[in-house]
Order: sequence, then structure tokens, then C-alpha cells
Amino acid sequence: MIKAFTCDNGHVQPLTDTGSVDALRSAIWIDLQDATADEIERVQIATALKVPTEPEVSEIETSSRLAIRDGTLYLSMPLIRLADDGPRTTSAGFVVSPERLISVRFAPSRIFDAYAEHLPRGSASHEVGAHIFVGLLEAIIDRQADALEQVRADLDTISHGIFAMGVNQEGGRKAEDATLRRTLGQLGHIGDLISHVRDTQVGAARIVPYVEAMAAQWLPKDLMPRLVTLRLDIASVSDFDTHLNDKLQFLLDATLGFINIAQNNVMKVMAIASVVGIPPVLIAGIYGMNFKNIPEYDWAYGYVWGWGLIILTTLIPLGVFRWRKWI
Repeated sequence: MIKAFTCDNGHVQPLTDTGSVDALRSAIWIDLQDATADEIERVQIATALKVPTEPEVSEIETSSRLAIRDGTLYLSMPLIRLADDGPRTTSAGFVVSPERLISVRFAPSRIFDAYAEHLPRGSASHEVGAHIFVGLLEAIIDRQADALEQVRADLDTISHGIFAMGVNQEGGRKAEDATLRRTLGQLGHIGDLISHVRDTQVGAARIVPYVEAMAAQWLPKDLMPRLVTLRLDIASVSDFDTHLNDKLQFLLDATLGFINIAQNNVMKVMAIASVVGIPPVLIAGIYGMNFKNIPEYDWAYGYVWGWGLIILTTLIPLGVFRWRKWI
């Protein structure tokens, strides 16, 4: 699928005819999503630029993600795609020349779609594709910041639930086990999201200084302050990401600590039950032996005597445990 935009007197307009090579030559931004071979060939003919493939934009080496050929920047970075089973990573490529921007992606992206819808209504001047490229980077970083703010709110909610559980235990052991299991799942999901955000931040942190250095000759001067601000935003978001990762680790340790406490309580109950049960079983075993010379067999209150010993040897360990505050 091809989306293209032209610039008329500094304002961006969507290009309705994307099937014509001549029409694509006037575009300052061409957005390719899961483009077919015919669409890619049409764009390459119209722009005289090479459109990177999915394996090329998925490379993780810096030399593959950041390159310049004949004065054109070939850049790529990972983005987050929210699937039904959680966040996934998808790569996006950018071909930035003095005249236009070509973006290449292989999955739907809310950021690109929202930015494309906002462009025709925006009042900012967009003379070349570099303006759109910087605007896209700003939108990506802003979206990552919003995601981390939501993560902070989720972690605050989880933190309150974990530590309130130690004070107000309602619903019994089964409810507590279900809460801990659910909390571990939530923390795992959040940790996965933070990891994907970090990948995107690292990619953006590499791209911005590279663009500043390699495109200094033809990059519009009004974009330089925006790139400086963008670099500062990336640094602040990365610091916030580190803070959230530390908090996530703390909550994970706290959750595992509560699980260990619950397991220790179970083992303590089993240990007490085994210790308390040994003397009664021993007494019952002694009087259960079929020997004629056991004197208690001839007592009138021998049965009561046996039960008394069993009850007494049960209560004594329980009293000791209670006295030592083990139970």
C-alpha cells in the first residue's frame, strides 16, 4: 500500500494518484506499508532511490541501520506493534534525501497513520521530506513517553495491590495465590513492553546525531533546534525507562518474596503437623502391640489412660510452639 503527500505553498496535501510514476515524482513523503513488488518498482523509478527490503531494515548492526549513499540517508529502527498476545517488534526504514522522505514498514502503525492524518490539518510549514522525518521521530518519541507514563500508572497500581495484600488479607490463601499469579503475569507483560520501548529509544538515539552530522550540508536550518530538543527528549525518556525498569525489578522481587513467604507458611504447617503427630503415633503404636504382659491392658481405665497420653503429647508440642511464637 502506498500513501503519498505533496507540498503546496508549505502545506502538505495527500496525493490521490499513487498509481502514476509522474505523480509520485512530486511527492515529498511516500509511505510504503507491506508494499508489493510493483509498488516498490514504481516508487524506485519515480524517485531514483532504492527502497530497502524487510531483511535490510531488520539488521541490528549500526552500520546497517545508519548508512549514506550518494547524499541520501538510509536509516532504520525498531518500532512497537501491539498484538493480541502482547507487544511485538517491527522494523521501519527511512530513506531521507534533500527532496523527499520514503518510509518503509511491514506492519500497521498507529503512529504513522495518526501523523499522516494530522499532516494536512497542521499549520506548520513542511517544505521538504526532512521536516516530515523529524516530525515522525517526534511523534514516535512522544508515543513512547505516553506508553511509559501508562506503565508508571500500572506499576503504581500493582505496587499498591502487592503491599496492601500483606496488610489486608481477604479471600484466603486461594485468593492470595491467584493475586500473586496474576501480578507476575502483569509484571512480565510490562517488562516486555519496557524492553521494546528501550529498543526504540536506542534506535532513535543513534539516528538523531547521525542525521545532524551527515546531513548538515542540506538539512534545513530550522530543523537543527528541533533535533537538539529531540535528542534531549530521547535522553529524558531513556532515563525514565531506566527508573521504571528498576521499579519493575523491585516489584518483581517483592512479589517473589510474598510467594516465598506463602511457601514457607505451607512448609511450616507441614513441619508442625509432622512433629505434633509423632508422639501420639508412637503411643498408639506401643499400645497397639499384641503382648500379654502390657500392664495397662488390665487397668480399668487403661483406655482412658491411652487417650490421655495421646492428647497430652499432642498439646505439649503445640504449647511449646505457641510459647516460642512459631505459630
